[in-house]
Amino acid sequence: MMQIIDKRKYFYVISGVLTLASLVILVLWGLKFGIDFTGGTEMKVKFSQNVPNSAAIYDKLKELNLESLVIKTAGDGMVVVDYRNSNDQTNRDVFGKIKELDDNAVQVSTDFIGSTVSSQLKNSAIEALILAILGIALYIAWAFRKVSRPVSSWKYGLGAITALAHDILITVGVFVILGKFWGVEVGVPFIAALLTILGYSVNDTIVVYDRTRENLLKASAKEDFESIVNRSLNETLARSINTSLTVMLVLFALVIFGGESIRYFSVALLFGVTFGTYSSIYVASAVLVTIYKFQIKKA
Repeated sequence: MMQIIDKRKYFYVISGVLTLASLVILVLWGLKFGIDFTGGTEMKVKFSQNVPNSAAIYDKLKELNLESLVIKTAGDGMVVVDYRNSNDQTNRDVFGKIKELDDNAVQVSTDFIGSTVSSQLKNSAIEALILAILGIALYIAWAFRKVSRPVSSWKYGLGAITALAHDILITVGVFVILGKFWGVEVGVPFIAALLTILGYSVNDTIVVYDRTRENLLKASAKEDFESIVNRSLNETLARSINTSLTVMLVLFALVIFGGESIRYFSVALLFGVTFGTYSSIYVASAVLVTIYKFQIKKA
């Protein structure tokens, strides 16, 4: 049996360095926000023929040097083009380029997304993340209410929150670097990816915690809590890694073949799932054991 919990100090150092580095670059550089959060123009165009793929539209529009260009298909021959530049001449130039792909294309609407709306959206996104984390912690505390020996049930929620904060901060740090050096912008899909990461990571953590609960209920009073947690980790290790690998293979495929519109959504999920698996194995359970050791020392 692998001794995972024994090496928790090394994992704390790795996680601490990555998390601290992510916080530092987030403060120094910040995320590069797209028009969802900064404001810009949204143009809806309806094609009379087959809708060109996003790459073809990008090729047509790239010479206009539009900032924060995002192209989305909306069904029924409709394409939505978002960009930060906002003036009548730019809008005419954009539609002119699109008409080169389909002379009968119709400009359905051109709307300006104001910075006030974008600021409200940013605040709502932050609130959604905070509420999701708190809701997860409360659920775990309730789910493990029957296991109060030797660590209180609410402390399982604390361990899960620690792991979730770890996953979110490191994923955000990756996108700070991508934005700083490669110009990658974040919008609503990035927030959706973070919320998805929360759900996936806590699911993996609960699997380990649930096995710990089962082993605690079956174990004798003399068996050490650290040994029970380590045994539980070993019993769920293959399941956690295999499940994550299958998800990561799909995400790799989406990053490579999924197209521009979902590429960075998939990248966020890929990093989130990777660090979520790591934290479920090496952080969440280790926090429980650290709390247990602290209780003994305090007593």
